[in-house]
Amino acid sequence: MAKKDVPPRWDRRMQQRLARGEAAALGELYDRFASLVHGLAHRVLGDERAADGITRDVFAHVWEHPDAYDPRQGPLRSWVAALTHRLAVQRLRTEETAALTRGGSETAEEFPEDFREALERKVRHASVAARADYIVHSMPAPLRAALELAYFQRRDYRQTAADLGVTEDEARRRLRLGLQLLSTAHDAGTPPGYGGAV
Repeated sequence: MAKKDVPPRWDRRMQQRLARGEAAALGELYDRFASLVHGLAHRVLGDERAADGITRDVFAHVWEHPDAYDPRQGPLRSWVAALTHRLAVQRLRTEETAALTRGGSETAEEFPEDFREALERKVRHASVAARADYIVHSMPAPLRAALELAYFQRRDYRQTAADLGVTEDEARRRLRLGLQLLSTAHDAGTPPGYGGAV
């Protein structure tokens, strides 16, 4: 196996511990990823209680199906994010469809075309927003700090450099890299590394 194909040691150990049924492993996984899972679910669903439910569902799924994660396919973090995204989108589609059914349509075939298009737009928008959140949450702290100063505190690169104690060139570099990473949010609509989260 090539070095780049070797999954991080923590991911492999965690998958093995979960497969053995170690409850402490689930606790560690929850501590590490609960805020990510809840944040992604909330971004897709826009509802605190629904995000709480998805968070429970994700960790229940991981506990019940630890072998569903294959460390050779990518980081555990990406797999958990993909699982979260998939479950949240399923719930969004189910809730939107149920709301329309209560409004009089009996089957999916009876749904007006504009409803289906609107639902898919909503899913795409929520997916892009969730991907952007995932990217910001995953980027190195120096890039995230520069973006937060520039975006939330409306600092230019000179002020950002002064606040971070770095050169202006370094502040520009961090901002540029952070924005380049964020620009990929529209590429696929799901967090990077997603795939096979079933």
